[in-house]
Amino acid sequence: MSVVSVSGKENSADLLARIGNTPLLKIRLASFPNVTVFGKAEFFNPGGSVKDRPGLNMILEGERTGKLTRDKILLDSTSGNTGIAYAMISANRGYRVKLCLPANASAERKQILRAYGAELVLTDAGEGSDGAIRICQGIYADNPDLYFYPDQYNNPANWQAHYETTAPEIIEQTDGQITHFLAILGTSGTFTGTTRRLRRELPGVQCISVQPASPMHGVEGTKHMPASIKPGIYEPDLADDNVWVETEDAYEMARRLAREEGLLVGVSAAANVVAANRLARQIHQSGNSATIVTILCDSGVKYLSEHFWND
Repeated sequence: MSVVSVSGKENSADLLARIGNTPLLKIRLASFPNVTVFGKAEFFNPGGSVKDRPGLNMILEGERTGKLTRDKILLDSTSGNTGIAYAMISANRGYRVKLCLPANASAERKQILRAYGAELVLTDAGEGSDGAIRICQGIYADNPDLYFYPDQYNNPANWQAHYETTAPEIIEQTDGQITHFLAILGTSGTFTGTTRRLRRELPGVQCISVQPASPMHGVEGTKHMPASIKPGIYEPDLADDNVWVETEDAYEMARRLAREEGLLVGVSAAANVVAANRLARQIHQSGNSATIVTILCDSGVKYLSEHFWND
């Protein structure tokens, strides 16, 4: 298992060399005197989200295997952030991009994708990411020779990016003192890859998945797995536990993080903090200590048109 690297990636002047090595920030409002919660600030990536890591790895793996060439169009389904990563990286490396995206994705996400030059196929909002997957599969089946279809939900290069980069960074940044890791599920790549590496290096770490509490929810980019098309890379028995988060709780936490800590993050990041705070409170009440790490998946800038900021 390996992550292929950009030629010259050690050159800090290369845009793609700025993917990864994101800071770990203490989240005060989720912490307690004996329990510290940290958020991996993935909005520092050049494409603005955690999805830059797998996006880059899947593209480079496509190049390495010869499946991605200049005459192919990169095609995939996305809720936004992986698409933005694809579009940003492809603009840098000279590829065309076509993306199937639920029509209710935030206006900001759609505009960013268009700014990078991506062609958008907007799919039924009511069918969410599953509907975008089905439309994408149909487009690919009709003309497979025209497209490179990385298929982020089933591509091992997705989770391998986190195995090779996200987890080692967390271990180094916490001096190996991490006791709990939490991440919300979408493709499940972040949770799967990070958990697998943490378990190898630090077997005692508890790894907890986070999911929206209901099939119909407002946490863009995430999946309520019991009612969704399950990604091929998803391992239902990998998590030590799962935390269900209501959309309204994620909205409230997004507002609090912005207004009380100056952290303007997206709804999935806020859902992660809701889950981390809930866990931190339980550990605090037990009298134990802990170091909890979760993922701040992206910035709230991509969601500023959403109504909940004004509540």
